[in-house]
Amino acid sequence: MTPPKALYPGTFDPITFGHLDIIERAQALFEEVVVGVAAQSTKTPLFPLAERVRLVEEAVASFSRPVPVLPFHALTVQFAKERGIHAIIRGLRAVSDFEFEFQLALMNRKIAPTIETVFLMPRDSFIYLSSSLVKEISRLGGSVSCFVPKTVEEALHKKLLSGFSG
Repeated sequence: MTPPKALYPGTFDPITFGHLDIIERAQALFEEVVVGVAAQSTKTPLFPLAERVRLVEEAVASFSRPVPVLPFHALTVQFAKERGIHAIIRGLRAVSDFEFEFQLALMNRKIAPTIETVFLMPRDSFIYLSSSLVKEISRLGGSVSCFVPKTVEEALHKKLLSGFSG
């Protein structure tokens, strides 16, 4: 039996082809994958929450199965519980991600023992990709078309022209 729902949380600032690959992989394992766009973060997002949600919605619009995209302001496990979700998807790109993700998964398990964390790796061609690198390349005038959907590339370009104001 395919588990019903999973949550793929993140700041998605911005969403990349690596994120989209993880969503596709998760859809093969779960009946429904909800993308949760986190409002609160230790990071300072380039894009405001509503714009990050919109960019994710546009990026998943062509998927064969619907992908609900929801903003959230709570703890990830609380957000999952409120929606009857019992699995949290986390992407692992490299060994350097593992320590943080492992610590986060154990903390989440302590807070919400009924919610499991499932780690997925993107395909090899996206293993090095991060939103931070995409933003840096874009800031320095490089093309990011091979890393993000066209709408994201356009939003990054527009943000650069506006001087990064949120």
